[in-house]
Amino acid sequence: MQTSRTLEARTLSVASVYMRHVYAWMTAGLGVTSVVALAVASSPSIQQMIFGNMLVMIALILAQFGIVIALSAAVHKMSATTATGMFLLYSVLTGLTLSSIFVVYPIGSIANAFITAAGMFLAMSIYGTVTKRDLSGMGSFLLMGLIGLIIASIINIFLASSMMDFVISVVGVIVFAGLTAYDTNKLRQFGEGAPLGDGTAIRRGAILGALTLYLDFINLFLMMLRFFGGSSND
Repeated sequence: MQTSRTLEARTLSVASVYMRHVYAWMTAGLGVTSVVALAVASSPSIQQMIFGNMLVMIALILAQFGIVIALSAAVHKMSATTATGMFLLYSVLTGLTLSSIFVVYPIGSIANAFITAAGMFLAMSIYGTVTKRDLSGMGSFLLMGLIGLIIASIINIFLASSMMDFVISVVGVIVFAGLTAYDTNKLRQFGEGAPLGDGTAIRRGAILGALTLYLDFINLFLMMLRFFGGSSND
């Protein structure tokens, strides 16, 4: 009995250490993104360079997709330094593209959306951490919801329907809130078996986990911004 309790305590300790690394790197990534976005928003010349040239925007978006795919598929083959550098580079690129929200939305709407998204993310992440339920069954449902969101968003580019935009926002909040709980739960389970003595493996896993939760938060924030934001030109 004592051995079982000791093993359980060690497992929880390993998971806690791993999750602290995940949240630390996620916070660092969000910090980098915020600083870059604010810097670009305060520089009309940089804005013109990025948003005045469609090729630059396409290159930035393709680079972001490329980094996500590379980290997801090959992080276990990278050095800890390379994985960390790619994650921070992704955070910089996201800051460049995300800076457009300061042009489109008033600062009050951005602040409200960020606070609300942060509160919702925290609540769902805590739930994903402490729940004893197996959330693996949510994965396929949330994936279908995410695919549906992408298809609906593409269709609405041509329809420009305000009602569809509202529905997309509602479903988007539900999907990314669910993904936050699901991904946190999955990461916690992974952390329980993490090799605590292997610093490189911990860093790689933490970077991939940070990227996962970073994407959940950014998308949740953008969906909330659609609720709170009208155009800054209104």
